[in-house]
Amino acid sequence: MDAEKETLLRAGEPVALTPKTFQILLVLVRHSQEIVTKDDLLKTVWPDTFVEEANLSRNIFMLRKALGESPQDHKYILTIPGRGYRMAENVRLVADQEFSLVAANRQKVEVQVTEKHSLMPAVAVVVVVVTAAAAGAWRSFHRPMLGVKDTAVLAEFANATGDKVFDDTLRQGMAVELEQSPYLRLISDERIRRTLGLMGASGDAKLTPDLARQVCVRTGSAAVLEGSIASLGSQYVLTLSAKSCTNGETLDEELAQAARKEDVLSALSLIASRFRKRVGESLQTIDQHNTPLAEATTSSLEALEAYTTGWKVHFANGATASMPFFRRAAEIDPNFAMAYAALGRAQQDLDESDLSAQSLSRAWQLRERASDPEKYFITANYRALVTGNMEEARQTCETWARAYPRDPIPAAMLSGYVNKVAGRYQVALDWARKSIELDPDFGVGYYNLGADNMYLNRLDEAGNALQLAAGRGLEIDEFTMLAHDLAFLKGDWAAMEQASARARGRTGGEGWISNKEAFALAYYGRLREARSATDRAVAFGEHTAQQERAGLWEAGAAVREALYGNPAEARRRAEDALKLSRNREVEFGAAFALARSGKIAEAEALADEIEKRFPEDTSAQYSDLPALRAEFALQRGDAAKATEELQSATPYETGVPRLLIGAMYPVYVRGEAFLAEGRGAEAAAEFRKILDHRGVVVSDPVGALARLQLARAYRMAGDDTKAKTAYADFLALWKDADADVQVLMEARRESARIGK
Repeated sequence: MDAEKETLLRAGEPVALTPKTFQILLVLVRHSQEIVTKDDLLKTVWPDTFVEEANLSRNIFMLRKALGESPQDHKYILTIPGRGYRMAENVRLVADQEFSLVAANRQKVEVQVTEKHSLMPAVAVVVVVVTAAAAGAWRSFHRPMLGVKDTAVLAEFANATGDKVFDDTLRQGMAVELEQSPYLRLISDERIRRTLGLMGASGDAKLTPDLARQVCVRTGSAAVLEGSIASLGSQYVLTLSAKSCTNGETLDEELAQAARKEDVLSALSLIASRFRKRVGESLQTIDQHNTPLAEATTSSLEALEAYTTGWKVHFANGATASMPFFRRAAEIDPNFAMAYAALGRAQQDLDESDLSAQSLSRAWQLRERASDPEKYFITANYRALVTGNMEEARQTCETWARAYPRDPIPAAMLSGYVNKVAGRYQVALDWARKSIELDPDFGVGYYNLGADNMYLNRLDEAGNALQLAAGRGLEIDEFTMLAHDLAFLKGDWAAMEQASARARGRTGGEGWISNKEAFALAYYGRLREARSATDRAVAFGEHTAQQERAGLWEAGAAVREALYGNPAEARRRAEDALKLSRNREVEFGAAFALARSGKIAEAEALADEIEKRFPEDTSAQYSDLPALRAEFALQRGDAAKATEELQSATPYETGVPRLLIGAMYPVYVRGEAFLAEGRGAEAAAEFRKILDHRGVVVSDPVGALARLQLARAYRMAGDDTKAKTAYADFLALWKDADADVQVLMEARRESARIGK
């Protein structure tokens, strides 16, 4: 800008401005980052004339148009509501165009001027620092505002509009925008809630700037981000400022205007994009991961409000309470992919597999209307929970983890069923540690750390994971489930009762803990008590409209009855389970129970349905179906065919099923097939394999029956000494069992015949 000649150049070409418009720009430039009031502009530009404010507004509009600004992107001139205007960037007065860069900070570039003449009162050239080159120069000379290991705390947006739709919603929207960055890392809401609790505040307290700064200090974060929205007539003004947690210094401020309420989300995206540039993120990653909120997540403030509320309720009260809000978000905006994805995840948390698949399938169809991290979330969950293709799910999660190395969620998925289904427990364990490293308050990370250690029979290490979580004040349903399993594996009934009491104190806990109690009781042969516990669980599931869960619990009972030699009860429970649900897990359990109860045709029809519905599902194709086909062959007296059917299951046979039923069933059925063929030594190896993986089987009935089958295998192999010991182990385990259980009576008779 040449003040003397009243000219403005862009890339060497003149920009057309009227004299008054040029004078307005000159006043703003000379005051740089200061706010120039409307009155001052009117008095300076029109000193001897009365001019209405509307005239000033028209000239500001013309100036912005000449500068190339869009209505949503005021990158040169900012409106300060109720006050006036200011330049968006600092400027530097220079005596000539010959200068060299000597230092830089976040918002301005210092220059060394090579003067060929003394400065005149009217300065010749003004350099406005708005270019990418200047930003690059800053990064060359100074450490970015946030380092690669720094975190930030996002406070609630101050809402001065009086419109409650902006409460919480803008913070959620800004979080979605900023989390597109592989560079930035916001402190998670879970960690914020825990930190607030340690501060003596409510976990769901409104995160005011003051509270946010305290959280920032306690979590060792670098900056707190404060946002605001205010109305200016029919328009809206949004701001975002970043402040140092240690000294309160303002590190950056961004401002944008929205002409209408419908444009607020676009303005939010604009601020986020600018901020990402300020903190030092490369232009390449910003261009690569920068989908505007309104074009991706949702364009509806009302839908975003319902979605935001859903997550708040989910963290406070669990999956059941959150689902109506996610459904409402999808109803308001039927193209809201993440609303369906969140609903699907909540349904899966409640073991509602079919409902979850429906929601996640819709999210998958809409995945292009999502940000990049949201696309990864949707794709990974779709492949793991809908198609069941765990290899593709693993590849997606690993790609996700590389693209977003600071995000704990892909690490958590890799520490969970993505690797557990294939029995890759050590790999899963390493990812669990990684997820905790990325977010020390990520509850699922601690659960997977404990569960993966349990699968590896490292019970003390598994218990240590729960203690670490408790030490950080974390509590989720899965911790109580794991505590009950660990107590069971240690034979600690007092600890099991304590876990049960804790479970019943949690929302919805009565159902799932009654089911766990049923499995534990049945494992010890206490079948009558187990039936009562299952009936309680199923009744609770039906009462709370959790049909799939109730069906799953009933199917588990049907399998137990079939294995323990009660075909009539097994058939009844299998049929009842199928009336409640036809999801994959229920159909597998019902098919297994029906096959062992003499209803092979009905079981085969269910197996065919599973094969047709789940052609890619890793568990279905490499565990469930081989076990079922082998069982069918055994029931028809073809043991060789049974072992052949089980060959494809070998790489996955020590993996855990996604839900409750079927752990190591291919191994158990193979052992039975070897017994049927008279191959005692080989059968014994299979049953020992089950006993060596107690942390995988836990309280599944095959864990108890493997002891009895091992005794039979030893006897068949001619080793009566080992057989007698194995029979004694089983009978000791079942010393309190119901006397009329069929397998117990058989075991006693067989044991008594040894040596005779």
